[in-house]
Amino acid sequence: MMLEDYQQWTRTTAIYPKEHAYDYLGLGLCSEAGEVAGKLKKRIRDGGVNVTDTIDEIGDVFWYLVRLCDELNFSAQEVLSRNRDKLESRKERGVLGGSGDKR
Repeated sequence: MMLEDYQQWTRTTAIYPKEHAYDYLGLGLCSEAGEVAGKLKKRIRDGGVNVTDTIDEIGDVFWYLVRLCDELNFSAQEVLSRNRDKLESRKERGVLGGSGDKR
């Protein structure tokens, strides 16, 4: 499935109050990212990771990210391209490491 098709498809599974979309999606994103963290934490405790379960949780994170893009009227592809451009610029200028949003 292409990213644009996935973004359109997510609209068919988006069940939340439109007036609270940003809050709902932001909290959902954090919640699902926490579930990914929990799966990885168990790797430390148990010495292994359930890859299938972790991939499923990463998929949930991705759904929330793509829904947030859609609610902000951005294509997920555009967000990825902007991020790549930003990181390429930092790489070319030798500032991948360090801190600050505007380096």
